[in-house]
Amino acid sequence: MEFLKKATKSTEQNSQEARDVVLKVLADIKEGREEAVRELARKFDKWEGDFVLSEEKKKKLIDSVPERVKQDLQFAHKQVSTFARAQRESLKEFETEVTPGIRLGQKIIPMDVAGCYVPGGRFAHACSAIMSVATAKAAGVPFVIAATPPRGDSIDPAVCYAMEISGADIILEMGGIQAIATMAYGLFTGKPANILVGPGNAFVAEAKAVLNGTGHCGIDVFAGPTESGIIADETADPMTVAIDLVSQAEHGYNSPVWLFTTSRELGEKVAELMPKLCQDMPNPDVPATAWADYGEIILCEDREEAARVSDLYAPEHIQVMAKDLDWWTHRLRCYGSMFLGEGSTVPQGDKCSGTNHILPTKKAGYFSGGLNVHKFLKICTYQEISKEANDIISPVASRLSRVEGMEGHARACDWRLTKFFPEREWDFHVYRHPKY
Repeated sequence: MEFLKKATKSTEQNSQEARDVVLKVLADIKEGREEAVRELARKFDKWEGDFVLSEEKKKKLIDSVPERVKQDLQFAHKQVSTFARAQRESLKEFETEVTPGIRLGQKIIPMDVAGCYVPGGRFAHACSAIMSVATAKAAGVPFVIAATPPRGDSIDPAVCYAMEISGADIILEMGGIQAIATMAYGLFTGKPANILVGPGNAFVAEAKAVLNGTGHCGIDVFAGPTESGIIADETADPMTVAIDLVSQAEHGYNSPVWLFTTSRELGEKVAELMPKLCQDMPNPDVPATAWADYGEIILCEDREEAARVSDLYAPEHIQVMAKDLDWWTHRLRCYGSMFLGEGSTVPQGDKCSGTNHILPTKKAGYFSGGLNVHKFLKICTYQEISKEANDIISPVASRLSRVEGMEGHARACDWRLTKFFPEREWDFHVYRHPKY
């Protein structure tokens, strides 16, 4: 492969500074509980009010949302929740009997409490609220807490409405590390979350990772800066490719966008268009910096090499504007979500197509997909072994226990053989492995 444009910076940054801050703040909250959270909210958000959004205030916020916005959010909710319910229905409980008398089964148990974080900052992430809360509800989670930073004297009205129609049971006007810790520890709600989901800044991501690592709760993915890749051949339109790259570069100064192409002509044309399109944006500094520092155009020999390179990068989003879309659908293996053909663009998935936009970054696509109903479900198993089936299974389990040197395990099986089949004589020493 050949770089027609190469990034000058890498998103692989040392997060130790953020981790140190998070560890200190979490320790303070664990010790000081609600009062520590109040102090952090005063310090970072200038917030003195209640954290749990009241019904009265929620109604005022929702009443201020324009009807057109409500209709669009309702459409997004319908798309996301319908797809999520289809995901839920694809996973089944079942029972099977591999050997007569040995009944095995699978149970699907929703989490008791989900904590959904909706970021603030430069944007009002109303669609992100739908992605997390509606998906949790489709999974069957009975209690969902949603948290988002206040903007002035309240959270954003559209975000509030999105949380409401998605089924949030409690809405917290709170952001940052303190919101993540509050949901994990059950502060102000008495409902500790089993799982924390949703994107956020580096401190939010680190807080989720720390709490997951210490066993407080599960998380969806470790979310880094937004990434987007496009695979394009000679049939693609350079302007469409460039516009879509800019659309994702506006996420932030450190949001990488990549073009993997088999056409030198297309790659060179996109490189020519990108600076102009960035400057045409309302806030040109953000996409222009992201493109200059992190953008890449990689020329590949053929489509097989383009697929290999894309899988190596494992983009959060991958668009394909090339011939034979079915080939790419079956060939690509490492990505968060795929967008096939010129009619599909990442903003559609980010907002309202129906698939989830909370996706793996930093090459986590090697081993994980994005947020989905399965993240909110525990797949638990059970078994019932009849007395008669112990004649088959207990001798095997006993021998294997002794192979592993676990005498107590073996004796639990031996006891059942003597209890259920008292008329038979058992020589358990023959089961012992010579090593033991």
